[in-house]
Amino acid sequence: MNVETVKDPEVAGEGEVLVVGAPEGFLQKILTHHHSLFVDEPKSVGGTDAGPNPYDLLLGALGACTSMTLRLYADRKGIPLEGVRVRLRYSKIHALDCAQCETKEGKIDHIEREIEVLGPLTEAQRLRLLEMADRCPVHRTLRSEIHIVTRLA
Repeated sequence: MNVETVKDPEVAGEGEVLVVGAPEGFLQKILTHHHSLFVDEPKSVGGTDAGPNPYDLLLGALGACTSMTLRLYADRKGIPLEGVRVRLRYSKIHALDCAQCETKEGKIDHIEREIEVLGPLTEAQRLRLLEMADRCPVHRTLRSEIHIVTRLA
């Protein structure tokens, strides 16, 4: 199985994402209105490692949105931000290890986000940019109640 075996049956419409699975294995092709990419699982769990896994994409979405939000804010406020690096890690942790979490039993999803802001910034600017990170739309979505409607096509 390789990336060439996943054909494009159609294109995704504006504001839509289409995911097409290969006839076997975990390889998936994600199509947006103008772009496409492959998603897979590592070989250690039966994939072919032909692309990032779904959690890599989730972290990538959060990291990209964080960086874009900081860029937008810095540009609007005239902050001399020269670059942003966002490093993210996903894991499951015991609920009891999370003091600020409502869930107290079992395991919960845990994302660590480390943000490096580059440029001649004051400490106040750096702290304000850190505050703004939590205002990125993807962060807000992940923290909100999410309603997903699923149906057969």
